[in-house]
Amino acid sequence: MRPPLPYRLHTNRELGMMLRGEKPLAVFNDGYDRFPAAVLRYLACFDRLVREGVLLKREYVVPDSAMSGRCKGHHTIIYALPSEAWRIDAMIELRWRLYDGWSLDNEREEGCLLGYEDWQNEAWLSQYSRANH
Repeated sequence: MRPPLPYRLHTNRELGMMLRGEKPLAVFNDGYDRFPAAVLRYLACFDRLVREGVLLKREYVVPDSAMSGRCKGHHTIIYALPSEAWRIDAMIELRWRLYDGWSLDNEREEGCLLGYEDWQNEAWLSQYSRANH
């Protein structure tokens, strides 16, 4: 079992943090048409704020023929504060690198794009590298 991180993860707290200006970007990923009902309810809250112009949204699906009919692909939904719109394209570009291999530098960049501070990224990378290498 991993030791606890010295900070709270953003998971399930993204919306409140974004509304307070503490988090610039939120990313949700699952199989196409596979998001659980609880996640869909959470995304509906984000979508209401998109309609009001408070947040921006981009989504895309990467088809996955390797899923043997179990899933049509990987569905990614990204929300950003309007002042942080550049992060959407940066995250999409970063996520495409996943298909060429993923490095600790990619993991660090993802953390920065999501709004984690340098010290938080270093703590995460310390655990990530032990678990994955």
